[in-house]
Amino acid sequence: MAADKIGIEMPLFEKLRILSDAAKYDVSCTSSGVDRKGDGTGIGNCHAAGICHSFAADGRCVSLLKILFTNECIFDCKYCINRSSNDVERASFTPDEVCTLTIEFYRRNYIEGLFLSSGILKSPNYTMELIYATIYKLRRTYHFQGYIHVKAIPGTDEELIRRIGFLADRMSVNLELPTAESLRLLAPHKTRRNILAPMRLVQNAMAENKQELALYRSAPRFVPAGQSTQMIIGATPENDYQILNVAESLYQKFGLKRVFYSAYVSVNADAALPVKYKEGTGGEPPLLREHRLYQADWLLRFYQFEAHELLDEKNPNFNVLLDPKCDWAIRHLEQFPVEVNKARYEMLLRVPGVGVKSALRIVKARRMGNVTFDDLKKMGVVLKRAVYFLTCNGKMMYSSVRIDEDYITRNLLSAGERLPDSVTGLSYRQLSLFDDQNFTSRSVESIVAG
Repeated sequence: MAADKIGIEMPLFEKLRILSDAAKYDVSCTSSGVDRKGDGTGIGNCHAAGICHSFAADGRCVSLLKILFTNECIFDCKYCINRSSNDVERASFTPDEVCTLTIEFYRRNYIEGLFLSSGILKSPNYTMELIYATIYKLRRTYHFQGYIHVKAIPGTDEELIRRIGFLADRMSVNLELPTAESLRLLAPHKTRRNILAPMRLVQNAMAENKQELALYRSAPRFVPAGQSTQMIIGATPENDYQILNVAESLYQKFGLKRVFYSAYVSVNADAALPVKYKEGTGGEPPLLREHRLYQADWLLRFYQFEAHELLDEKNPNFNVLLDPKCDWAIRHLEQFPVEVNKARYEMLLRVPGVGVKSALRIVKARRMGNVTFDDLKKMGVVLKRAVYFLTCNGKMMYSSVRIDEDYITRNLLSAGERLPDSVTGLSYRQLSLFDDQNFTSRSVESIVAG
């Protein structure tokens, strides 16, 4: 292996600096969604409540040791900082180095798991063999029982993906761009078929494993936290309606746990790409659009909405002023106001300001007696939004409230929507493992040195 690029001599601290920074554009890491207690023979455990997260100013999760195995890549995707034609500082870990970093950071309570993605070194199979060797050593040699999320590289042999699936908690395959046309334009080395094939493989293997577990409780678990994917938003001309339909199709056909949306950040100069970020030019990363897509995605997964209800060909993009649920309600005022003490659970979910938990609390509470507006406030209903769409015992909360589109819109806008820092902060630097004032580069070097 001495002749390989992963054998290039470079201090481990330098590799960590390069490859943790190179991973910042991959947003599809989140809490585990799976329970696994340590069995006393190894270190670490995994809780469904999720890993203790830290977030960068742009909202991206950095709670795991989030790194690329290598930023070398044989592909030349136009939007990627690590594309083969770019003159960037390159580095690659060895399996032993990733194991050392994961265990030493874990022992010092800086992380609780590993998110491992990679560029493509030589070929998909060659790269995934190295990743398999890494995860196998973590699990079998170091007995690490914490959370591991691995990116599957399209084009990898099925058997290799299966082997990794029995070691990882979650796997993901990045869809990259919403349509096949956009892939041909910006990532000609990738095809929709190659991307969807491992998704289907993981889905089918999870179904088979579920049946095995029903028969044999001691059977190994295959990707117990499910699979996810990521789409870059704003690099290509698809509208929100097209993107949301793609996401809905992925949930329905592949049983994904999450679809992540990554606002396009310009890192390369190319005629096929949007204007490089410069204030006032219109080339800003579309973080508000990303935010609206996440809100709509939540409605698809938990609020029983369908994509065609939120957008259509006549209204293909989300309202920048109102969240998708409020916007839908205002466009369907004929269905309101909803009587809290009689409405079906499914309809309560569609009321702005009413969440999944508060809707369940309403259904449970009204079995004991009539629910009032004071009760709703105690249940967690956001009355500053819900008050325009609800009645309690046939009465609105205020006699002055009118079911009128302009009136409700003005009041909702005046109440304001609290946007996350990822939208208002406009910061694109990933929180570094070295940002903590008590976690200096010197302390990192001491960890690397053992």
